[in-house]
Amino acid sequence: QVQLVESGGGLVQAGGSLRLSCAASGSIFSVNIMAWYRQAPGKQRELVALISSGGITNYADSVKGRFTISRDNVKNTVYLQMNSLKPEDTAVYYCNTNLRTSQWLRANDYWGQGTQVTVSS
Repeated sequence: QVQLVESGGGLVQAGGSLRLSCAASGSIFSVNIMAWYRQAPGKQRELVALISSGGITNYADSVKGRFTISRDNVKNTVYLQMNSLKPEDTAVYYCNTNLRTSQWLRANDYWGQGTQVTVSS
């Protein structure tokens, strides 16, 4: 079994900062891509940022220059530092990890439970 536990969401004023964390635990052989998605009310879930096992990152245009994704490969944890937050960043943020639970099995995607981020104007 694999669990993804997220933390760090909350309410912040526009211009403020938050840091999200997502720790993967359980039967883990190797971790590939780690990513953050978000879903605002009435909208589809969208990719915010991702990071490869080698540290290569990619960001949605809407967050470039404001958000930073990072990971700790020892702790199997991914972080999202969010600065200069805007009301339009309000959403439920989900952690996504592509990992293998065994060298004999293919990789699968796992999702966290989601954490609410609310940015007030």
